Amino acid sequence: MEFKDKVLTCIDCGSEFVFTAGEQIFFRDKNFKNEPKRCKNCKSRRVAVLANPQASGNGHHFSRIETRAVCSQCGKETTVPFRPTQGRPIFCRECFTHKRNVATA
Repeated sequence: MEFKDKVLTCIDCGSEFVFTAGEQIFFRDKNFKNEPKRCKNCKSRRVAVLANPQASGNGHHFSRIETRAVCSQCGKETTVPFRPTQGRPIFCRECFTHKRNVATA
């Protein structure tokens, strides 16, 4: 498979950035399934905030994303702490816990 540089759009700032052929090979070698979503600046900023949410000193805490969704298993409305990916199931806390417990049994 031949890799070529791709231009992607950052989900945070909307600017375009290049996903190089070398980066694509690295992603393939690491078995990463998704392309990067953020430019290098936004990724660095996000990593810094996640690593130390109070580093800014202004008293604001990192606020987690809360997205409303419907549980794929029971149909109950719930919130999840991430942006759902199209085609992937969403579970409420009860169904998620049950599914996890069954998997580890």
